[in-house]
Amino acid sequence: MSLVDYAAAARKRVPALQYLTIQPGLWLAWGVIVVAALAAFAPGLLTQYSPIDGIAGAQRLAPQAGHWLGTDQLGRDVYARIVYGASHSLSAALAAVAMGLFVGTAIGVIAGAFAGRVESVLMRLVDVLLSIPSLLLSLTVIILLGFGTVNAAIAVGVASIASFARLARGEVVRIRHADYVEAAYGSGGTFWAVLWRHILPNSLTAVLAFATLQFGQAILALSTLSFLGYGTPPPIPEWGLLIAEGRNYLSTAWWLTTFPGIVVIAVVLATNRISQQLNGGRS
Repeated sequence: MSLVDYAAAARKRVPALQYLTIQPGLWLAWGVIVVAALAAFAPGLLTQYSPIDGIAGAQRLAPQAGHWLGTDQLGRDVYARIVYGASHSLSAALAAVAMGLFVGTAIGVIAGAFAGRVESVLMRLVDVLLSIPSLLLSLTVIILLGFGTVNAAIAVGVASIASFARLARGEVVRIRHADYVEAAYGSGGTFWAVLWRHILPNSLTAVLAFATLQFGQAILALSTLSFLGYGTPPPIPEWGLLIAEGRNYLSTAWWLTTFPGIVVIAVVLATNRISQQLNGGRS
């Protein structure tokens, strides 16, 4: 879906009765997010095992009672590493989205509100960023900054700035030419007052819904960077790193990559479903 289509869909009003109907897919999505958030903030409530220390003689145990998702090559419980990895993966994704949201929205609002030469310069910069594949841009930034969780989050955030900027600019331009904005100017409203009271509140709805979608994309991007060795260093249990560590044991210990991969897919699909609901979609 293009940014224009996404913005148009986000402006549709969702009937209040829609939220009262039973939507299994939406409830399941919220359930996945709640469990992931619980794992991120209180992992000790979900597992008793350490994500770092292995158990002697328990290397590469298949899923069984006591180790629901098996153990890895060092005897560490895979379930515990997935649970503790939620804090690293979700916090980095949240930081990346926050960076893209605030910086990109600021650029888009300035370009849409001031128009003219300011808009031309800023949007040409945005066009340049959009012309670079997001993964390539993320890799370039992280190579310049160095490896690590924080730098990976910054790299993914930089790659998302252009998308937020273009969407925010389009919404501001649309609202700026609305009748009630013209009426506000005609009644004596100043530029800053109209921008703050009318343009910003009505133009950020689509941007916030888009941020939810970008959260899932950020998790995928961060997992990709960790898988390639540019993200979180071992032995920190980050989801992408768990998948990378288990790829050498696919023939003998399939659970090392399968279960972390399923978790990543589940969280991304859940955020996409919630974004669709915020965007006015129906189940």
